[in-house]
Amino acid sequence: MSGKKFADALKTFDRDHMYAPKEAVTHAKNTATAKFDESVDLVIRLGVDPRKADQMVRGTVALPAGTGKDVRIAVFATGENADAAREAGADFVGADDLFEQVDGGMMDFDLVIAAPDMMPLVGRLGRSLGPRGLMPNPKTGTVTPDVGKAVEEFKGGKVEYRTDRYANVQVPIGKVSFDVEKLAQNFYAVIEELNRAKPASAKGRYIRKVTASATMGPGVRVDISKLKKLED
Repeated sequence: MSGKKFADALKTFDRDHMYAPKEAVTHAKNTATAKFDESVDLVIRLGVDPRKADQMVRGTVALPAGTGKDVRIAVFATGENADAAREAGADFVGADDLFEQVDGGMMDFDLVIAAPDMMPLVGRLGRSLGPRGLMPNPKTGTVTPDVGKAVEEFKGGKVEYRTDRYANVQVPIGKVSFDVEKLAQNFYAVIEELNRAKPASAKGRYIRKVTASATMGPGVRVDISKLKKLED
């Protein structure tokens, strides 16, 4: 977004005001001016210390209204698992052959799923997949004996989340072309999942700050006192 467009977007709402969830996603939608269908993202600041292993918040959430995005999935599997992955719509499926492609620099995917017996092979791609956050992990359901089901779920709107070094979680909740009701459904699904995943060792206020924004737009602050009020 250009400087002028960003400045114009800021004039459409009060940046210092705390908005109810539906109002926040409405303002986020209205700031989108790009020629492509921008995503609407949530950034949630959590009251955890991600340096401590028992306070790292990570997992997946199924967005009831989907993501609006065609997720490209690479699956490491053989035999029946490979067949199931292909039937479920995986974009790349293989073992040694897929390893060679990825090791050679092919990164035309958004997610990697692996059958457990493939992890010794996939682990050797740590330098390629790790920095991009693509290494499969049992905690996020990307290492699983049922790769076909996993592909279906992620294609259908399941997304990963994890805290960064600053205790922020960023999650897409749809596209600006979604109506507000669908964005709100996904919004609350994310909040409910994060509350479910609250570490027992986390002290004090857990959800400390929430902002909603379009891909190229400014952040709209959410009133966290209204997060449990689905009618807002």
